[in-house]
Order: sequence, then C-alpha cells, then structure tokens
Amino acid sequence: MRNPEMVIEHRGNTVCFSPGSFNQLLAVMKDRHIPEGAHLFWEGDTSDKIFYLKQGRVKVTKTTDEGKELILYMYQTGDLIGQADPFFGTKHSFSAEVLEDSDVGVIDHHDLELLICQHCDFAIDFMRWMGSHHRITQTKFRDLMLYGKPGALCSTLIRLYNTYGEPHGEHVVINKKITHTDLSNMIGATRESVNRMLSDLRKKGAVEYDGGMIVITNLEMLQGICHCELCPKEICRI
Repeated sequence: MRNPEMVIEHRGNTVCFSPGSFNQLLAVMKDRHIPEGAHLFWEGDTSDKIFYLKQGRVKVTKTTDEGKELILYMYQTGDLIGQADPFFGTKHSFSAEVLEDSDVGVIDHHDLELLICQHCDFAIDFMRWMGSHHRITQTKFRDLMLYGKPGALCSTLIRLYNTYGEPHGEHVVINKKITHTDLSNMIGATRESVNRMLSDLRKKGAVEYDGGMIVITNLEMLQGICHCELCPKEICRI
C-alpha cells in the first residue's frame, strides 16, 4: 500500500515514479557535484550506474566516425539519465556532458537491482520509466526519418517549446540559449541548412528571435509541417 502522506515534488522523467518509489530511489543515491564541461560518462564506458539530475543540465550525444556530434537528449533538473537496460553489463553507446554546474545522485546498478527485486511497486514504476524512455527515442527517430529536415527541425522546435517554453505576451519564448549549431546537431543537418530553414520559418511567421532567444509565434504551423501526432508533453520533449 502506498502511503498518501509521502508526497514530494519531483519533475522531469521521474514523474513515472510514485512518491514512495521515488523516495526509495533517493535513499540509495550518492550525491556528487559535477562541474560544467565534465562528463557523467563517455561513449564506450561500462554502463553500471544511472544518474538523477537534482540540479543542472546535461546533453547526451553520439559521435559519428567522421567526428560529427549528434545531440540525442537534453536533460534537465528532475531527469533520470542512463541506459534503459541496466542488467546486461552493456557499454554506453553515447556520452553525457554537463552543460552547467550540476548536482547529481549516482545510483549503482546493484542497488537498483535490489530495489526492483524487493519492491514490486518500484519495479512497476521503473518499467514505466523504461517505457517512457523508449517512446521518446522512437518518436524522435520517427520525426527525423519521415518528414525530411524541415519536419525534423519543426519537431525539434516543438520539443524545445514543450521543454523550455515560457509565455511571452501572445507567444512562447524558449528560455534556453539554443544556437543554430545546436539545432543542426539535434537533427543531423548542416548549420547552413538550418539557417535557411529558420529563415523560411521566420518569413512564414512561425518563429522569430528576441534577444537571441527563439520565440514560437505559430505552433500550429510547425505542427502541420512535421505532421505532429500531438504526443503528451512527457514524450514530446527534447
């Protein structure tokens, strides 16, 4: 029976966990402070831990043989980071770079396995987190593959809107500095092609800039270009 009095506030992809399960996860964490520019792990490192981002931002990237970086995820406060298959001795297939000074909770796979074996409620919640993680990945690849680079860019702008958007008059501003290089790395395009596509979207009145920040002025237009399926915000995120 879950205790209704054990109510804590948590955000990000850990909403899959009940308050009781989340407290159990907190109890086995080891706190660490990670400075900006450091890495939680590198591609090829053994995957024997997952990380809870208590405060900060982390980007997860994949590097091609040609040295090009592809941004897979942008994690923020309240997110759980790591391989979604923690019990097979796998190696990380991507790297996780800390974008600003961050506080993280480090969870060893052995401690995680004990929680799953001993608490059925926690096991179910962890399965929900894994399912949510897979859905985010699947929808991102769908958007990247089906509707070309314009569709991929519009999908990425919608995900940024859902993740970092703040009301700004009649429109919504993405309150994190996102460069054209960042956008190109998110969709596997060149910076020049992103510049051209953004210029086209500005002419159509879908986006604009304010103090270097992207402002979404016509969300419906972006949704039409990428054939948006109106996924819930916990899935449609960057």
